Amino acid sequence: MKNDMDLLSLMKYRRSIRRYTGEQVPEDLLQKILEAGAYAPNAGGGQRSRFVACQDKRLNEIMGRLNLNGFDRSRLAGGFVSKEQPSIIDDPSIRSGFYGAPTVVVLFGPKNFLYSVPDAYCAAENMVLEATHLGIASCILARGEETFANPEGEKILRSWGIPDDMVARCFVILGYVDGPYPASKPRKEGRYTIVR
Repeated sequence: MKNDMDLLSLMKYRRSIRRYTGEQVPEDLLQKILEAGAYAPNAGGGQRSRFVACQDKRLNEIMGRLNLNGFDRSRLAGGFVSKEQPSIIDDPSIRSGFYGAPTVVVLFGPKNFLYSVPDAYCAAENMVLEATHLGIASCILARGEETFANPEGEKILRSWGIPDDMVARCFVILGYVDGPYPASKPRKEGRYTIVR
């Protein structure tokens, strides 16, 4: 557990993990992570986001494949992510956008709400910080809408009872890191300015 760190130290320590052991996240810890997401800032206090945590290995593999099918390399801002924790950008042999994580949380928001995407990502950030605090590895992933924009994805959403006016915005994958936990990369200079 990393609960001995102050919040800024925890933020500096947290890394995006893409290599997982098969060990499942215990339900009591998963509940805390989902609760952290529920307490994230949200537009007007409307609490419109909805979360589905899937711990079904077969279903996560299907969704991971669907997520990867929606991957568009032409829209990338960089060509390399990590040697220690390679992404689908680094290694084209990776066949799942969820990297074999044992728990996948799908974050949904209203289709036609201006702040649907920011609300979902605020919840995702809260989740990964709480996960780190609890000693759980995590990564936030995109391409939510694309993952389910096909007959197979639509069938999954129907089985979960997701209403037609909600759309997947992002994912948080959770598990235990396979190998050493990566060190922090140096921060780029000049990324913030204070105007007085």
